[in-house]
Amino acid sequence: MNLVRNVLDHRFATALLLAMLASTLAAADQRPNVILFLADDLGWNGVRSFGSDFHETPNVDSLAAQGVRFTDAYSACTVCSPSRAAIMTGKYPARLHLTDFIAGQAAPYAKLSIPDWTKYLPHSEVTVAEALKAGGYKTAHVGKWHLNPKGRDANRYQPTDHGFDVQVMKPPAKGYFLTRPAGSFQKGDFTTDYFADEASKLIDRWKNERFFLYFAFDVPHTPIQGKQQLVDAFAAKVDSNAIHHNPTYAAMVRSMDDAIGTVLDALQRNGIEDETVVIFTSDNGGLSHKFRKPTGFTDNDPLRRGKGSAYEGGTRVPMVVRWPGVAPAGSTCREPVIGNDLYPTVLQLASVSGDASHNADVDGRSLVPLFQDPQTRLDREAIYWHYPHYHAGGFALPGEPNNGPYSHGPYSNGPYSAIRAGKWKLIEYLEDDRVELYDLESDVGESNDLASREPRKAAELRSQLQAWRRSVDAQLPQPNPNHDPVKAEPRS
Repeated sequence: MNLVRNVLDHRFATALLLAMLASTLAAADQRPNVILFLADDLGWNGVRSFGSDFHETPNVDSLAAQGVRFTDAYSACTVCSPSRAAIMTGKYPARLHLTDFIAGQAAPYAKLSIPDWTKYLPHSEVTVAEALKAGGYKTAHVGKWHLNPKGRDANRYQPTDHGFDVQVMKPPAKGYFLTRPAGSFQKGDFTTDYFADEASKLIDRWKNERFFLYFAFDVPHTPIQGKQQLVDAFAAKVDSNAIHHNPTYAAMVRSMDDAIGTVLDALQRNGIEDETVVIFTSDNGGLSHKFRKPTGFTDNDPLRRGKGSAYEGGTRVPMVVRWPGVAPAGSTCREPVIGNDLYPTVLQLASVSGDASHNADVDGRSLVPLFQDPQTRLDREAIYWHYPHYHAGGFALPGEPNNGPYSHGPYSNGPYSAIRAGKWKLIEYLEDDRVELYDLESDVGESNDLASREPRKAAELRSQLQAWRRSVDAQLPQPNPNHDPVKAEPRS
């Protein structure tokens, strides 16, 4: 009798275990695929659904119509490598000490000497790809990486060294045109089309798997080149009174959007469109004020300046999320969010816990609650930036006060820290300890500095900003003994 009872108990326990395993597997099957599209140097108004009156972006606009449009989304830095590192790790660039584009610009005669910052993504960091791979996801990187050092060690810090199963890097090309065949593409074809085709093949291969696809564009970054047919089509539509007016730049943006369409078609073709969360955003603002009308690349109007600057034009970016059946279609979220939020967001979407020691220093907040209800507020007081570098990407315009810290040389964009708390944004310039304060609800163009009129608010935010810098061990520039304003010049 005891033997029979033991056998029955064993069978019951086995059946219970199998049922629990089946339930776990079923739950795992409900986890969505995640595709993250990251544009390169695309400003806040760079797509039609965010205000462009010239660029054509039907696929991004369709994503916005089917999901959530984030009006107050930011990159983690005003230039690309730090922003990409923040997405990969969930940490502020200041915490990583990876604070400029790799390999950066030297400013040997500027007033301040830039710190000895990290020019690669360390292997000690647990990337979103590594966390998802440990959780059973296939992981792929397509496009621009820009997190490996220059020189002989470059190949030791590639995407596949940071958790990606597959990496599709840029084939030999002159700018954006292939210099020899790659895959099914011929010499002279556009590299963005090649990337989209390779991404679609991965979706075809992994349609029965859970996957994370990070499609990091290298457009519309310089050099400004477009497919001639598109350039000609946009040239016929140029309106000199429009915000945007460059037909070649518009062609690049359209090629980016077409590539997104190719990937979305692959989801639909494989019947997994409803199982996939799609996120689109940019790594920083558009490169603008150095290249103004009538020959300018882009314009971030109504935002001030662009890439490399402390102002909204440098860091506010478009962001849309489509999550079929969950994210309310055609909705808008006005909660401030930032690039390092994407790490915990993707982990939560994938039901992956990640590495506990790494997570202890993650600065981002999961945006999943905002995807579900765009009116939700996140539990944090502020978001931050720290850029202890000089950037020669933009000059003050004629007639515009040069509020950049380096007013006697080519650098109108220099070392700064910034905080956004609610409607308030404070910028602290590190050359002269000067601050500027803006009410972004009433002055998104940052034309009215309120620091002298709101001294208490300015002091409060400055104190909060400095406390944050200490908490992340932010590196600060130091006085430069070789300072010479006459010799100061940008050097790559």
